[in-house]
Parts: sequence; structure tokens; C-alpha cells
Amino acid sequence: MSGRCQNQIVDALNTAAVLDREQLRDVTLDDEELMREIVAALIDDTSRQMKLLNAAIVEQDVSRCMRLAHYSKGACANVGANSAAAILKDIEAQAASADFVACSTALTRLAGEMELLRSTADAL
Repeated sequence: MSGRCQNQIVDALNTAAVLDREQLRDVTLDDEELMREIVAALIDDTSRQMKLLNAAIVEQDVSRCMRLAHYSKGACANVGANSAAAILKDIEAQAASADFVACSTALTRLAGEMELLRSTADAL
């Protein structure tokens, strides 16, 4: 297998991990314009929630951190942003045990995941 083909396969797998397009198609009834709108709204909303989540982590507010992570986790999972949802699930669990260092580390991972989602959304 050529290096180019191998890179294309890796790119496709990374995209699939960032956004489950089949799930997104199901949610939007295969409406491509709606797909773009929903993903853009998810990115905007999650970015706002991340700022609030960061404040909750800094303030070591267990219940607010859990609530914000839970809300964003559900929004991501609903449209197929499963990697982001998994990170948010980790944040929710880490907040429950008041491990705010781990929450902060996971929030940094989430920021990277959201950048990947933005790139994926541009290709929709």
C-alpha cells in the first residue's frame, strides 16, 4: 500500500473518530445544510460551555463542573461528536471525585478535539 493511500485511510479514521457522520445524517435526515448548521451550532455552544467549565474548574465547583460537562456531553453525543462526548464524560467523572487537575487536563484535550471538529465541519 502506498504512503498516500495509507495517509488517506488514517485521515478517514481520524475524521470518523471526531464525528460520526452516519449518526449526524440520521439526526438531520440527511439534510447537508442542516448538518452544517447543527455542527456549527454545537461548536459555538461547546466553546461557550468550555469557558464556563474552565471557570468552574478554577473555582473547584464540583456541582457546576459536573452539570456543565453533562450538558455538553449530551449535546456532543446527540450529533455524533463522540470523541468530545467521551472527554466530557471523563470531566464529569473527574469532577465528581473533585480531581480538578485531571479536569483541567481533560479540558485541554477537549479544546484540541474541538479544533479537529472545526476542521471536520469545514469539509461537510
